[in-house]
Amino acid sequence: MYVRKKKNRSGSTSVVIVDKSSGKIRYLHTIGVSSDERAISELYQQGKKWIAVQTGERDMFALFEQQREEKQVTDCLLNNIENILLNGTQLILNQVFQLIGFDAINDDILKHLVIARLLVLRT
Repeated sequence: MYVRKKKNRSGSTSVVIVDKSSGKIRYLHTIGVSSDERAISELYQQGKKWIAVQTGERDMFALFEQQREEKQVTDCLLNNIENILLNGTQLILNQVFQLIGFDAINDDILKHLVIARLLVLRT
């Protein structure tokens, strides 16, 4: 399987995915048609990506770049947090407490201890 640039009668160039097996050429997918060289090179790169997706190939450089960008976004988000209100986490954890049925236990000390422990585990 490979990407082929095919000249058309009209002067434009088609970018197609071709599979050559047992001496026969089979057109699998047409990426696009253009007469602009820059657009043709972009279509060619899209064809390479299409083949990689279809065959299940993984580009380790693209994966590294994606992980680096995700880490950068996460760090930026965490650095922009100015303060955390304990009230907000208590509101959420109180609902969880009720959903799992722990509110049936009428012990406020247990409730506060569990919530405090969850908050300590999170940080």
